[in-house]
Amino acid sequence: MISVNNLSLQFGKRVLFDEVNVKFVQGNCYGVIGANGAGKSTFLKILTGEQDPTTGRVELEPGKRLAVLKQNHFEFDQFEVLQTVIMGHKRLFEIMQEKDALYAKPDFSDADGMRTAELEGEFADLEGWNAETDAATLLSNLGIEESKHYLKMEELSNDLKVRVLIAQALFGNPDVLVLDEPTNDLDLKTIGWLEDFLLDFRNTVIVVSHDRHFLDTVCTHICDIDYSKLNMFTGNYSFWYQSSQLATRQRSDKNKKAEEKKKELQDFISRFSANASKSKQATSRRKMLDNLNIEEIQPSSRKYPGITFHQDRDAGNQILSIENLSKNAEGKPLFQGLNLIVNKGDKIAFISKNSVALTAFFEILSGNMKPDSGEFTYGTTINTAYLPNDNHAYFVDKLPLIDWLRQYAQTDEEKEEVYLRTFLGRMLFTGEEALKTANVLSGGEKVRCMLSKMMLAKANLLLMDEPTNHLDLESITALNNGMNEYQGTLLFTSHDHELVNTVANRIIELTPNGIIDKMMPYDDYLADAKISQLQEELYA
Repeated sequence: MISVNNLSLQFGKRVLFDEVNVKFVQGNCYGVIGANGAGKSTFLKILTGEQDPTTGRVELEPGKRLAVLKQNHFEFDQFEVLQTVIMGHKRLFEIMQEKDALYAKPDFSDADGMRTAELEGEFADLEGWNAETDAATLLSNLGIEESKHYLKMEELSNDLKVRVLIAQALFGNPDVLVLDEPTNDLDLKTIGWLEDFLLDFRNTVIVVSHDRHFLDTVCTHICDIDYSKLNMFTGNYSFWYQSSQLATRQRSDKNKKAEEKKKELQDFISRFSANASKSKQATSRRKMLDNLNIEEIQPSSRKYPGITFHQDRDAGNQILSIENLSKNAEGKPLFQGLNLIVNKGDKIAFISKNSVALTAFFEILSGNMKPDSGEFTYGTTINTAYLPNDNHAYFVDKLPLIDWLRQYAQTDEEKEEVYLRTFLGRMLFTGEEALKTANVLSGGEKVRCMLSKMMLAKANLLLMDEPTNHLDLESITALNNGMNEYQGTLLFTSHDHELVNTVANRIIELTPNGIIDKMMPYDDYLADAKISQLQEELYA
């Protein structure tokens, strides 16, 4: 167990945490959520001792070991990969180092013999004889082949370094495991393995992630950082979100009687409990929800941007046709011979093992890049709006946000300051924030601006390349809802599992040797054995 007692943290006049008291117990997985800047990563740093609080303390149960996913990808550059993993168990690694040094002494003494005997005993107690095998197994499961296990960390690409550092954190069965954005730079197969690992992990897990599918799969509790407090809720992210939205609606309904509100909450818990029986966390989570006190369900103060896409005109039946489209990079095909008809109302998720291929495809459709061969034709009724992966070029000027957005207004009414301020307010740019200059915006703010630009276009065909990049959970959830409700045709790519699974009615995978095109939900696509076999052939 790890407990946080009367914890406060203040930077100047800004209070990040105020009198936080919480306990994290064995067997549970806690997802820490909060708006950008709320202090999620800072809270994890306090738990691991990297950041000192202003007041209060963190106490780890005596004799227990805490492991953390390191964020400095260069910290272990001079160490071998396998050695880096074993270093995750600090005491075991210290014993191994001291043993090796003693055995290497040319003048090995009786005292040295007694010391090595002590070390060998402790080494055996910590199952040190299995260390290299266990570390190698973790690396292999995380997609790092055996030929790389003895390379220096500096010889690995950044995405492989992330996997080694995850293996380091998981190594040696720590009592408390702290993970900050563990799914970044992982492919779906590796994320699935990590989910299964954490589901079988019997100790304490505390995790920050923007991946809703990951939080829903592994979490038994959600810790919401809100108004400088940390509030703990039973259940996964979807349960927290839906219950907080229900409580917010109830609070605004002054006419509904207390008994009716209580029954509505009880019915909600019952429905969610039944759904939980289908998840990997079935037994434990259903038991938790069945025993949940409805007083725990409270409205959230969190704000969600208003993301709604409308069409200025309904599209005809001819949307987009693509014939023999190909694109190469560095002499190798990203995709080739691509033939495709997009139908009215399609919501197509494009996927690939190569993100460069996806971005090239969307850049070609937007007219920003030329294909190496082939052509594409939009229907005469089609007008498009595009959200690129790299939006830097849109934010080089020092225009105030109101003037930046005015550039993309379609009507005189939309160009009025009152209209623009209201529009920006819906996208969480309120008061003086509407006068911030475009060139100083954060990554998440830029994406919200680009989504505003798309909404003003009122297009009947939307093109989106990784629209969730840089967004917080609230904005991702609002975007997901907006894409679901959109009545036009949508082509997009995203690493957000939940977004793809809930929005797409068609999956198209781009490979160097052809495409896979299936009318089915994303989870069904991933589970189809025939598709897996076809992927092996097309990526060969």
